[in-house]
Amino acid sequence: MNYTTFQTAIGECGIAWNDRGIAGTKLLGTRFPTARWAEAPPAVQPAIDGIVATLSGQNADFSGVQLDMHGVPEFHQRVYEIARTIPSGITMTYGEIATRIGDPAASRDVGYALGHNPFPIIVPCHRVLAAGNKMGGFSAPGGVATKIRLLTIEGALLNLGQ
Repeated sequence: MNYTTFQTAIGECGIAWNDRGIAGTKLLGTRFPTARWAEAPPAVQPAIDGIVATLSGQNADFSGVQLDMHGVPEFHQRVYEIARTIPSGITMTYGEIATRIGDPAASRDVGYALGHNPFPIIVPCHRVLAAGNKMGGFSAPGGVATKIRLLTIEGALLNLGQ
C-alpha cells in the first residue's frame, strides 16, 4: 500500500491506495502506518482533485473513483454505496439510509458503519445526520465541529435552515 498527503482548504489530508483502488482517506492528517509514501499515480489523482475541490466548496464527481472494499463488511458497503449518491449540499438521515437498505430499524447500524468509513469525502458520511436533522456524531478529527464545517462549505446547513 502507498499513500500521499496533500493540502486542502481545511488542512493536510491523506490518501492511501493499492492495486485494487483507494484503500482509505484521512481528513486532517494521515493514518496509514504501514503504507509507504509515494507520488500519486494517475488513477489516484482524480480522488485527490475531487477532495480538494469538495473542501473548497466545489462539486466533485467521485463516481469513477475505485474503492478497495476488501475487508469492508457487506452491510457497510451497502451503506457507503447509498451515501455516495448524496449530492453536495444535500443531507440524509441514518434512518433514511436504513430504509433504502430495506431495514428501517437499522439506523444505529448505519451510524456505526459511517463512523468506521475509511473513505471520508469520497463516501460523504458528513452528509448523513441523525433523526430530526440533528448533527449526530463524526469520527474525523474535530468531531462534530468538522462535520459542521464541511456541511457549511457545501451549503447544506443553509438548506437545513440552521
